[in-house]
Amino acid sequence: MKIYVDADACPVVIKEIIFRAAERKQIQTILVANQLIKVPPSRFISALQVSHGFDEADNEIVRRCEAGDLVITADIPLAAEVLEKNGYALNPRGELYSHDTIKQKLTMRDFMDNLRGSGVHTGGPPPLNQSDRQAFANKLDALLQRYSG
Repeated sequence: MKIYVDADACPVVIKEIIFRAAERKQIQTILVANQLIKVPPSRFISALQVSHGFDEADNEIVRRCEAGDLVITADIPLAAEVLEKNGYALNPRGELYSHDTIKQKLTMRDFMDNLRGSGVHTGGPPPLNQSDRQAFANKLDALLQRYSG
């Protein structure tokens, strides 16, 4: 198992949780972004900068992801592609995407995009809070315990 992080939009506090888990479990972790991402010195953690452009980081993650890998992302279309490759996708609030719910999430995402496109202000997700961070850390630990060697 490798961990890929959709790092452009990943909150710093979530990255720190990922860094600690990668070191503790000694799992190869790659942060993929359009910009330079600072990572701690580690033989398990690296950053990959891709060219600027729409979905460049997502496309690189999908290209590299293999069955059993874990992708950390809030991007629902990326999560859907990871699931198609039999990977795992976890969002920064601790929700594990699944084959059972991904179609519904894609439909809702498209609906909200259409609303925003027609000028309706839909707001965004609430700020990440302590319970979100704890849910993420707990789910990440459970996944790594269950699926990593």
